[in-house]
Amino acid sequence: MKLNEWKAGEFELTWLKGGLTQLDGGAMFGVVPKPLWSKRYPSNELNQVPLRADPILVFAHGKRILIESGMGNDRLTDKQKRNFGLVEESQLVESLASKGLTPDDIDIVIMTHMHYDHANGLVSAKDGQLVSTFSKAVIYVQELEWAEMREPNIRSRNTYWEENWRPIEHQVQTYAESMEVLPGISLHHTGGHSHGHAIVRMESGGQLILHMADIMPTHAHQNSLWVMAYDDYPMTSIFAKEEWIKEGIRQGAWFTFYHDALYRVVKWNEAGELMEHIEVEK
Repeated sequence: MKLNEWKAGEFELTWLKGGLTQLDGGAMFGVVPKPLWSKRYPSNELNQVPLRADPILVFAHGKRILIESGMGNDRLTDKQKRNFGLVEESQLVESLASKGLTPDDIDIVIMTHMHYDHANGLVSAKDGQLVSTFSKAVIYVQELEWAEMREPNIRSRNTYWEENWRPIEHQVQTYAESMEVLPGISLHHTGGHSHGHAIVRMESGGQLILHMADIMPTHAHQNSLWVMAYDDYPMTSIFAKEEWIKEGIRQGAWFTFYHDALYRVVKWNEAGELMEHIEVEK
């Protein structure tokens, strides 16, 4: 199994295969007209765009950290598979095995938010029951996100599923505005895509990495105004992107992705031009 691997300072990153969906391009790019976004990102004849759901395995300070959890396996009905455009289910266990690991070897799981396409992989079916996939890990979730996960509103109940939090609630640790998980790895609440959405900042050996999660789901969403129709609070997304992306570019940051079907990591110059990148391993 071919997996993208990359080292930044002392941190080693590996993208695992967490699934592939195809969602409506109009929803993914909001009010941006197709003639504009289609120059930056591919679509099919149904106007669907490919979106990976690939967790990032990070080796840091002797710990094995997972950012997001993938689409999971056997977690969607046939109707949901059609509606969500599921093309490929998770191969996370197989991906870990190729690294000589099992889900029990994961020490920490970082969840930027708890929408189904990020959280389904937290739970697995075993002997007719749903159980925690990463049974020995601490799972970090922003406190507003965790609260809404358990008591979703009329809009969010379609993406926050009780079966994705019940089996793992004893493992969850929450935080408010920010927290340092390990030296050089910190979580920061942004809101925007969801009320409790957060991003991940990593720094090692003079290398800065920003994982913007779903306020910049693909490299084509670099423009602060290009936000998804899926965002609950689009203006909050815009303000967070203005703050984090522009400052990150000024500092020479690398940007990593969970959903991008073309690139794993990119670096832009201050003119917004793509300077360096790693393509998704096919």
